[in-house]
Amino acid sequence: MKFEDHFSAQSSQYAQYRPKYPGALYAYLASLAPARSLVWDCGTGNGQAAVGLADFFERVYATDASADQIAHAHTHPRVEYHVESAEHISLEADSVDLVTVAQAVHWFDFDKFHAEVKRVLKPGGVIAVWTYHLPEITPRIDRALLRFYSEVLADDWPDRIRYLEERYQTLPFPFAEISPSAFVMETSWDLRQLAGFLDSWSATQRYRERTGIHPLEEIWEELTNDWKDETEKRLIRWNLHFRIGRKE
Repeated sequence: MKFEDHFSAQSSQYAQYRPKYPGALYAYLASLAPARSLVWDCGTGNGQAAVGLADFFERVYATDASADQIAHAHTHPRVEYHVESAEHISLEADSVDLVTVAQAVHWFDFDKFHAEVKRVLKPGGVIAVWTYHLPEITPRIDRALLRFYSEVLADDWPDRIRYLEERYQTLPFPFAEISPSAFVMETSWDLRQLAGFLDSWSATQRYRERTGIHPLEEIWEELTNDWKDETEKRLIRWNLHFRIGRKE
């Protein structure tokens, strides 16, 4: 089946091609916090985690360095959005029960961010950062996606992507660590939605700008041979990888 780029026109709408974190994750993080008055969701992006946390905290202070991301974030009466960098925010010292960063901490200035976290967290407050890597669908598709990520896009990933590849285990993390519970993110997508997710990757966009060709052409035959019906919904799973710590 010939590859047709029928989703890139909407690639700026990242939210529609982003899987949602399980609700049980937010309940778990709230159970670790010393209180439930204030959480800082840093690098909030479209506000997915911020809105989820709002079910468990009185106030969510959500920040992102991108004004465009904040302008398009999901609204919620207990979530307030601010365009601020991860390294300098306008919260008072010792005021925050929980700091969260979903799929973003690897881009931060670690030393400055950690200093800011230690400044704003209450004694006993918790920081939780998490990420996910490649999805699991079927063995054949999983092999194609690994080749797409590690071979086709090899020259287009920034250096810090290695922290995702290493499941955040090599991430600098100067906090008293808590062993996390296991969580899996799941969704049901058709092939078009999976393609939109892959298209939203920054390396996919860099490849297109560099070559004038869409990199999905390299694996499209493998995907369609396995999927067969592009409109069929398939279960897609991502393991979530955490670093969770407490301010002593």
